[in-house]
Amino acid sequence: MIRLQEWIHKFEVGEGTRVVRMVLALLALVALAAAYDLWEYRNFSTAEAMDAAQLARHLSDGDGYTTSFVRPLSLGLVARHQLQTRQRTNDFSFLKSGHPDLANPPVYPVVLAGLMKALPFDWEISAGVVFSRYQPEVLIAFFNQALYFAAIFLTFHLAARLFDRAVAWITALVFAGSDLFWRFSVSGLSTLLLVVIFLGLIWCLVLMEQAAQESKRSSAWFFLMAGLSGALAGAGALTRYSFGWLIVPALVFFAAHLGPRRLALCAVALLAFAAVLLPWLVRNYEWSGTLLGTAGYAVVEDTPPFPADRIERSLKPNLGDVELIDCPRKLVVNLGAMVQNELPKLGGSWITAFFLVGLLVPFISKTLGRLRIFLLLSLALLTVVQAMGRTHLSTDSAEINSENLLVLLAPMIFIYGTGMYSLFLDQLNLPMAQLRHLVTGIFVLLACAPLIFTLLPPREYPLAYPPYFPPWIQQFGRYMGENELVMSDMPWAMAWYGRRQSVWTTLNIEDRKRGDDFFTVNDTHKPIHALYLTTLSMDARFYSQMLRGQDWAWGKFVMDSLVTTNGLPAGFPLRHSPTGPFLSNGHFFLTDWPRWKGYSQRSR
Repeated sequence: MIRLQEWIHKFEVGEGTRVVRMVLALLALVALAAAYDLWEYRNFSTAEAMDAAQLARHLSDGDGYTTSFVRPLSLGLVARHQLQTRQRTNDFSFLKSGHPDLANPPVYPVVLAGLMKALPFDWEISAGVVFSRYQPEVLIAFFNQALYFAAIFLTFHLAARLFDRAVAWITALVFAGSDLFWRFSVSGLSTLLLVVIFLGLIWCLVLMEQAAQESKRSSAWFFLMAGLSGALAGAGALTRYSFGWLIVPALVFFAAHLGPRRLALCAVALLAFAAVLLPWLVRNYEWSGTLLGTAGYAVVEDTPPFPADRIERSLKPNLGDVELIDCPRKLVVNLGAMVQNELPKLGGSWITAFFLVGLLVPFISKTLGRLRIFLLLSLALLTVVQAMGRTHLSTDSAEINSENLLVLLAPMIFIYGTGMYSLFLDQLNLPMAQLRHLVTGIFVLLACAPLIFTLLPPREYPLAYPPYFPPWIQQFGRYMGENELVMSDMPWAMAWYGRRQSVWTTLNIEDRKRGDDFFTVNDTHKPIHALYLTTLSMDARFYSQMLRGQDWAWGKFVMDSLVTTNGLPAGFPLRHSPTGPFLSNGHFFLTDWPRWKGYSQRSR
């Protein structure tokens, strides 16, 4: 009886109240996730998410780090480097046996591959049922939401350590109520994994800085934590290459605040960072002659010589066309846009304003001041890196894309912003504690207002259509043999839903002189058995893009095929369509023979 009373007392006024609060908070978070997934879930809408997922499936199937989404740029890099280093003449079997992926760092696809091994993924879409959600994408969304929960947990305890538990609870509520992060949670991107890695790096810095002040830890502990910090930065770089730049402010933090061991700790962190990253860079170089594969070309993408996705669709891009002023111009233009649009609402919340005002307020805690300097250095560095690395992916999806680096800093911005709010609240001298709670409740509600309005009617349509309608894409994929090559303007979707190797549409249908055409791939690398075009090619402006534009040859190809009396160009090898006059619901599908007839017979 006494033991029972002790337990009751503990849960009413003792340590048990914390456990109860945590359990209730977790249940509320799960309920919020269920409501969001029920009302606002949306299938993958970005090329990056489908690309990473199909790559993970190859890994889980034991195919190695190969991809079904083949970029002409990657094809040209591998072909040229393999010919130079192995003195091959015309052997391009690397495409026939599986093309190595040169666009994605490996951590996120490897993690997804483990998930695909552990859970029952159902790749097939059943015929004859109303389609709304693709089961593998739902499972990936659940996994990313688990990462989101982990990030909220880490942020809560970090805020409690840096400020107090009141600030920690407010920060956790604001973070959990971020509409932007909920959208990332169902996007299929690696952003939330990177947020967890970044918070792990912050924890290392905080623990080391506080231990250096207290002088209670051994040298071995400091070296172990420095190695862990470097390894986390390396793991982040292998999740998204641009994350690797954060090793610079981390080393500055070590050098400025960790006493006489600073140089040795910097060396250990840098060695750990290199040890994690270097083997992958060597792998890329052995395949393509470049350290970052196709990702390294992002700096010149979206410059005047290579607008939109032009460089990735080029078999032989001429970098000599890039003038000296092009990259600085890109930096200035993108920095201007970021200062106006992204920095003021970093993380999708106006709490950034409290963080910015807080820059004028000195902190008594040395840890808070030093960590804020690290955060500012990271913010400045990632702003420049994001501006220089901006590509067509940011245009295709303005906020929800892998090039959004500033969002990684949002949890720390929320912590400092909430801490600043708490200081302001203390200055109000409210007569009653209930008023303090009321003001804080209004603060949290305003911070979470975007999510609240998102959850209100009307509901989100779960399909990212147009152009993605998974049952159609998978049906077109079923017409093809497993080892046959398709050319498409959305090869990432054909690779993910259709499970067929797909090369991005080249810059031209026929251009023997430049070698950036359909026939170069078909005749030199691997025969193309189908052409799949969608509204991505056909929704161009008629005059300025289709008729006069340099990168809309395939849109003009569709238009000519539909409206001219001669139909398809003479000599074009793909002349059969399951949709009669070629076009159906914005999808244009051609093959070398009427495969759907054979497919219908086989499926009986």
